[in-house]
Amino acid sequence: MEEARAALAAIPALAGYKGPLERLGGLTNRVYKAGEVCLRIPGKGTEEYINRANEAVAAREAAKAGVSPEVLFADPASGLMATRFVADAETMSPEKFKARQGSPARAGAAFRKLHASGAVFPFRFELFAMIDDYLNVLSTKDVALPPGYHDVVREAGSVREALVTHPIQLAACHCDPLCENFLDTGERMWIVDWEYSGMNDPLWDLGDLSVEGKFDAGQDEELMRAYFGGEARPAERGRVVIYKAMCDLLWTLWGLIQLANNNPVDDFRAYADGRFARCKALMETPEFSRHLAAVREG
Repeated sequence: MEEARAALAAIPALAGYKGPLERLGGLTNRVYKAGEVCLRIPGKGTEEYINRANEAVAAREAAKAGVSPEVLFADPASGLMATRFVADAETMSPEKFKARQGSPARAGAAFRKLHASGAVFPFRFELFAMIDDYLNVLSTKDVALPPGYHDVVREAGSVREALVTHPIQLAACHCDPLCENFLDTGERMWIVDWEYSGMNDPLWDLGDLSVEGKFDAGQDEELMRAYFGGEARPAERGRVVIYKAMCDLLWTLWGLIQLANNNPVDDFRAYADGRFARCKALMETPEFSRHLAAVREG
């Protein structure tokens, strides 16, 4: 709390705040509610793989698009950020996405609004380049990759080929849609935390949210129908499924970086191994092959 008070004092518009502080969630950062403000203090080691200047631009653009709270302060040097607190909203979880009626549809509508906004983010979120970047970070750490990781990356070459055969227009994407990055009022879904955002295939956001939220087939259908305004085409559905596997392939490495940085908030060895196992299991199914073929056909 002392660190949070010091951070508030460093923000001119908030320096006089003396009210209560409430610690909120966060896997890597420390987040606090200070009255009508949400304060974010970046976590240890995040400067190795997050560009805070890019994040600040994306957060402001997402606010202009109407899907994220107003940015009150952002320091690209320190990563300190303050945004407007969203009142009367539930921070989402897999359980809440199941329990709160219509929440997958509201998330789909928010994604559609963001992707169609015309916003331009400075970073290009490129899956395979990011895998290489994360592997480079891990090459300096004393952490072992899950057995067979490089083999699966090689197998994912067929995914890469299918995706580039029929590229779709890039859009401003969140790229890290953890359930906890969604705030639901029951009428509107807000999206927060733009650390990994960039110009990307917009269907990454749908596939990744489905994985993070442990969506069942009904939730997937609700999400896609709200996003597409009706039935998804086979190639669109296929891209969503492909990205379910690919996000696990990427975030496996993110988990290992957290492990190397001694992040205490989770068992990141189990996190990484579990994500990698889920990636392999999906890629080995006949359904994955059919979806991959649909993407190739376009």
